[in-house]
Amino acid sequence: MAAVEVALRWLAIRKDGGPLGFLRYAIEDPASESAAALGALVRPTESMTTATPEVRALAVWGLILDEISRIGPTWESTGRDILNAAFRLGGVAWEPTLDDRFGQLRNLPGVFEVPPPTTTTPMHHAWRRAVSDKLSPCLARKFEVLARDGEAWRTYVQIARNSFSGPPVSGPRTPSDGIQPVFLERQLVAVEMRHRTAYRRLTVRNLVACENGVDGYTARARTGWAGALASTPVKGIFGCRAETRLGAQPGDPLTVDLRFPKPLREGERHEFISLACDEDLDEERYWINVDVDHHGIAPREMDGEGKVTGGLSVSITFDDCVPEACWWYAEQSECERQVRPPAGDRRLLEIRRSIVEHTFQGPCRPREEYGIAFHWPRGQ
Repeated sequence: MAAVEVALRWLAIRKDGGPLGFLRYAIEDPASESAAALGALVRPTESMTTATPEVRALAVWGLILDEISRIGPTWESTGRDILNAAFRLGGVAWEPTLDDRFGQLRNLPGVFEVPPPTTTTPMHHAWRRAVSDKLSPCLARKFEVLARDGEAWRTYVQIARNSFSGPPVSGPRTPSDGIQPVFLERQLVAVEMRHRTAYRRLTVRNLVACENGVDGYTARARTGWAGALASTPVKGIFGCRAETRLGAQPGDPLTVDLRFPKPLREGERHEFISLACDEDLDEERYWINVDVDHHGIAPREMDGEGKVTGGLSVSITFDDCVPEACWWYAEQSECERQVRPPAGDRRLLEIRRSIVEHTFQGPCRPREEYGIAFHWPRGQ
């Protein structure tokens, strides 16, 4: 149990990345610092004899999430809030250091007494109790069983995957039948506008296969216009080749399958880049949209230089026709996303040197849409 507690503390104080990345790296490189520090957490997954490092890391992460969710009411709920902050859970834009994250809890309703504490000392006391008395003993007991039964890990793999889809109030959202069996760790969308049309759309995707035999990704580069949604031709640029096929019904848009060099196994990762070009420069666009027709997109993650290493990021470069206003939207209907937010709203985006960009902080959920909308000046 002591080794498990030490590993959890090491994982919580990392400030240069999310816990899942360190767990994966510990499995991929047994000689790394991460492997030395997290051995008590990752060694039990050796019972998953055919699993990839990605799946094994998801299994550990899913078990941690499950045990934190089981912490009950009364004083224990404070421990759960502390653990959420320590391990960057709950869809909050957590600060890099553990102390700063605890500082974010000061004014959280119902966590600490009123008035809120002036230091993070109570948070550190609660953290020690939560990790020593609750989380570490529970994990140690589970590891004893799971180290002997590789199949039992599968439940926790799914818990981890479901967590990235952002649980709504009614409970976790599971992907619907027929959805693409991939999860995106990162998606970067860069759009070049010509007048009021999205002329070029370059997309970088880093995905994880959610089942064996994933040999491609179906791409539909969509933008909004005055009539309906329209698909644009897509080309494979890196890590894929494009195969175009007709829609299921007459009048349906073309479907482009981006085929990978080889089928992926469950948990295997792949990066690929596609380019969509729209030659119809007469259609006026009102938003750049990302349709999550798969298992979801991870929350935002940045490196020390501000580079997006995880999550969904959208950037738009305008030419001489620049919108009056731009704003990001998430999980809204076509009508809702076109309503310009009032002055001072946090969704409004600044246009700098004809470029606007936004990286979504939380996870992007299956069957939802995310993007940037804009309002054009009249008479231009």
